[in-house]
Amino acid sequence: MSYDAEETRRRIFLAASAEFAAHGLAGARVDRIATAAKANKQAIYLYFGNKEALFGSVVQAKVDEVCHADLLDPAAAGESVGQLFDWYREHPDLIRLLLWEALETAGGPVVGEAERREGYVAVVNDLVEGGAADAFPEGEPRTRAAQDWMFTLLGLVAWNFAVPQLCRLVLDEQDQEIALDRRRATLVETVRALTAARTPAGP
Repeated sequence: MSYDAEETRRRIFLAASAEFAAHGLAGARVDRIATAAKANKQAIYLYFGNKEALFGSVVQAKVDEVCHADLLDPAAAGESVGQLFDWYREHPDLIRLLLWEALETAGGPVVGEAERREGYVAVVNDLVEGGAADAFPEGEPRTRAAQDWMFTLLGLVAWNFAVPQLCRLVLDEQDQEIALDRRRATLVETVRALTAARTPAGP
């Protein structure tokens, strides 16, 4: 059987995603990744470089998934936040990875920062070109409006998955799925109400 480099890379990436989500960058072990991927450590270093570079690649790919999902629409903010909520619910690893990254970098530069910044710039530009300014009062710079709108929605959604223990305790709900259903419905209605409140009245 011939060696399949792409398949090996795919297995390494999946194993690394699980390892980093569970243990963070400092706690992750390359030997565990290699074992889970059924690959040798040399292959990891060959395809991804060192452990830090592999972590950066994993986070970048996970962020790209949501950035490229076309979930954000300022003209339908309630629906956007609902779809974003569903995406994070189905992909819990991204929040864990971002939390580990924040803890381990203490707010400093991250691996692949320039490339990730470019990805967010592209999303913001898409929002602006799609008419994001219409969702905000006149006179506010369009790019800043889109940046703030996107970051606010990301924060509203991500908090539900960043602190599941608070979700359980504050909502007094032992069934996490029921609690998340309640949170989704509340978020959608809240964002709709906020958007309506900011929309200028007609003549």
